[in-house]
Amino acid sequence: MRKFGAILLSAAMVMSLVACGGSGKTETTAAAGAAEETTAEATEAAEETEAEVAKSADDIPDTMTSEDGTYELAFVTDVGQLKDKSFNQGTYDGVKLYADENGLSYKYYQPANGSEATDDDRYDAMKAAAEGGAKVVVCAGFMQGTALDKAAADYPDVNFVFIDGWSLGKDNVAAIIFHEEQCGYFAGYAAVKEGFTQLGFMGGGGGTNDACCRYGYGFVQGANAAAKEMDETVEMKYSWQYGASFQASPELQAMAAGWYEAGTEVIFACGGSMFDSIAAAASANDGYVIGVDSDQSGESDTVITSALKQVGNAAYWAISKAYDGTWNEINGEACSNLGAADGATGLPTATWSMENYSVEEYEEQFDAVVTGDIEIDTDFTKCTDDNFDNVNLSII
Repeated sequence: MRKFGAILLSAAMVMSLVACGGSGKTETTAAAGAAEETTAEATEAAEETEAEVAKSADDIPDTMTSEDGTYELAFVTDVGQLKDKSFNQGTYDGVKLYADENGLSYKYYQPANGSEATDDDRYDAMKAAAEGGAKVVVCAGFMQGTALDKAAADYPDVNFVFIDGWSLGKDNVAAIIFHEEQCGYFAGYAAVKEGFTQLGFMGGGGGTNDACCRYGYGFVQGANAAAKEMDETVEMKYSWQYGASFQASPELQAMAAGWYEAGTEVIFACGGSMFDSIAAAASANDGYVIGVDSDQSGESDTVITSALKQVGNAAYWAISKAYDGTWNEINGEACSNLGAADGATGLPTATWSMENYSVEEYEEQFDAVVTGDIEIDTDFTKCTDDNFDNVNLSII
């Protein structure tokens, strides 16, 4: 196993396992305990492993042809494109890397009808994967829940990994969620400390995606905390418009351009291929972007940092559990809830373009989140325009 797969949930780090309900809504909790490694070691390891994933996965083709026509590892995409430079692509990177390192065949499946995919379309993709020889199927995104519940029952000998999901109470399903509010907080705090006072958030899922909601709420909390420390007031536009399908669109780009023209300095682009529209608007208007899920600094010179959650690492790690005899540690009623203490959330300090906010300051804050000295609220229903003292939040 490469170092990135081993370090995610090594004995020196803490994994939070929480019970998840079957309603489709995940329940986040603070990471249990403190990390054994120092903050500097944890963040350095996370950055190194993220770089390894990106570099190695780029060298592995997205498609292959197996000799017998079957594919042992499968990935079923969320809405949006496979190569979204974010959630889908990052997750598939972990699948490809595990397959390549272990000599396994692999294949990705995209549900029919794109952004209009139904539960039947998703089920058909999972069925094709299972009947195509898959022993492990990684399914990305909370929208997979209904189809996955059926597929797991119909194919009990196949192990399913549910990224951004919840417990389905089945022995052949392992659910993984993240503390997105943590990396959103880090990004919002860093942006204000860097000197930005006109911020924006554009989120995917139309406000119905728990992960994106946690990202956004964390972002506002981080910006508010930094502004309070600096005795400043920050303006923030906050919207779910044009993001329901996580796709780039002329409408989204026009909206982002309007924000930049009106004074917004940096936008947190939280929604897969939405990044392309927002980065294009930033480039045309001398604005800046904060990426999401993976390190998007290489995609545009407008990116100042990215709110990382290690979806590729998580997929790799979960697949390894299916092969090393420890699947029962993550399946059934438990959810693996990963955060800073697990090296699963953070900012990529090796590639960020911060000039006024130092790595040392970030590491100190990261450590405070790990130990619980900084508490970040997870109840994103509190993300309202009257709930922050130092952020004038305009929900659009």
